[in-house]
Amino acid sequence: MDKMHTQHLLEDSFKIRCEVTFVNEITAARPPDLRRHLAGLLESQVGADVAFQVGGERFAAHRCVLAARSAVFMAELFGPGKVASAAPVRIDGVEPRLFRALLHFVYTESLPEVDEGADKVAMARGLLAAADRFGVESLKLICGDVLCNHIDARTAMDLLELADKHGCPRLKAACIKVIKDLLAKVAP
Repeated sequence: MDKMHTQHLLEDSFKIRCEVTFVNEITAARPPDLRRHLAGLLESQVGADVAFQVGGERFAAHRCVLAARSAVFMAELFGPGKVASAAPVRIDGVEPRLFRALLHFVYTESLPEVDEGADKVAMARGLLAAADRFGVESLKLICGDVLCNHIDARTAMDLLELADKHGCPRLKAACIKVIKDLLAKVAP
């Protein structure tokens, strides 16, 4: 080797010093704003380009948001038989409060605040059916989880039927377990 390449060698070896710094926290961390922004967009109706008539209430929404979150809305709003008129899309068979909660979930990936107990169970039951109808799978899973926590002797058969009808295998399995446990208690 020439002198230029050997000047840092000592007895045919050299040392490399390397410093590694670990950062335990990021000081400029900010909470994610997307949910809040989308909730504000839904609430303000700015740029809304589709309306729904549900019961006696009208709901304004954004086609792109709905289509991005639901294959059913995608087909309905952008597919071959798409809704083209400015007239509200009529939705039958869904209560307005459930449709409002469905829209809230579609925009924010969160459930609206609901009182514990019977109202929460009723909301989860209705939202499960709406989520299945509109193809919002993540909402189906959440509603199934809520209902799994409220299975008892009075509700097991009804929830089993609901789980079977709307394709909720986890809820179905939980109902079957409760029913088997109940049967084991009464069998000699």
